[in-house]
Amino acid sequence: MSVILEADNLVKHFRTGGGLFSKAGRVRAVDGVSLRIEVGETFAIVGESGCGKSTLARLLMRLLDPTAGEVSFDGQQVTRARGKALSTLRRDVQFIFQDPFSSLNPRLSVGRLVGEPLEVHAPEMGRSERREKVAELLRQVGLRPEYADRYPHEFSGGQRQRIGIARALATGPRLIIGDEPVSALDVSVQAQVVNLLADLGRDLGLTLILIAHDLAVIRHMSDRVAVMYLGRIVEQTTTDALFETPRHPYTRALLDAVPDLDDRGGATRARIEGEMPSPAAPPPGCTFHTRCPHAQALCREKVPMLEAAADGHATACHFWREIEATPRVASRRIRSDAAHARLNLYRRATEGAEIIPVATNGRPSKSPDNREEDT
Repeated sequence: MSVILEADNLVKHFRTGGGLFSKAGRVRAVDGVSLRIEVGETFAIVGESGCGKSTLARLLMRLLDPTAGEVSFDGQQVTRARGKALSTLRRDVQFIFQDPFSSLNPRLSVGRLVGEPLEVHAPEMGRSERREKVAELLRQVGLRPEYADRYPHEFSGGQRQRIGIARALATGPRLIIGDEPVSALDVSVQAQVVNLLADLGRDLGLTLILIAHDLAVIRHMSDRVAVMYLGRIVEQTTTDALFETPRHPYTRALLDAVPDLDDRGGATRARIEGEMPSPAAPPPGCTFHTRCPHAQALCREKVPMLEAAADGHATACHFWREIEATPRVASRRIRSDAAHARLNLYRRATEGAEIIPVATNGRPSKSPDNREEDT
């Protein structure tokens, strides 16, 4: 498949301090990230809060200028784009923000919010034609066309996120970046929005970059996953390979941190001790060595490179081969019954998907219908 978006050694440092009584410093939000996103795939970026994944998403779309490195979209440089080239990028790459309320101007009606990108990128479109297009976009995301005359405060969180998605679709983008687009929503509403994004990606041939915390969302939607820690990618592979055979100790710890009500002991779980170091003062060598149970002297001295094995599974760890041989919980579902039920919600809209039975206190659970939220 062809590459639609590529990042090469991307760096973003934020300057801090430097006042009369303080010394200037740097926060290493993104510290040497390289990515290749293929046409039509859903690529997920996961990691703890503060690891730099949201900053990376903004760099990819040129909402932030990088300190160093290059980003190219469809073979064209993004980091130095100006004028018409930058306008074309804004049309072809759209962003869905985490908070569906703060990302929408409360003074504008839904019709104005969704139609505003058309005014910028399709100025030749008349008012009536634009209103018809807005109605079509609202229907596409499961909202009624008459909602165009309402304002953001009149909608629920899930409906507001649908409005944000309709706005992102207005320009006919080829790539959409979602910065935790469902994390602020209730679980049942998350299922609706996740399925909507998956359906739109399939039906419109979109390429999706998904920033997420929820591992169930990632496993359901994504084709490939990159795991970030303290501004760097520590593991990158296909979704199935990541969940079945994680190789980096941080990835193992993330997966094993999800509660498992079926766990009766006896299996080895990876655990993360302590807190993530400050990106303003990252530790030398491997930045994960301060929390890694497998850390050795080499880890404190040398930065591990992201090494791709023969199967394409890339890991930034000096001892990933030895760690891979360490026993761990074998192919645990997405673990807890609650998380398993959430996966069922996500699968409801997937044609032909098998609904996995889940029992709580001996009683089978029922997943709510995937209906349009209309409250």
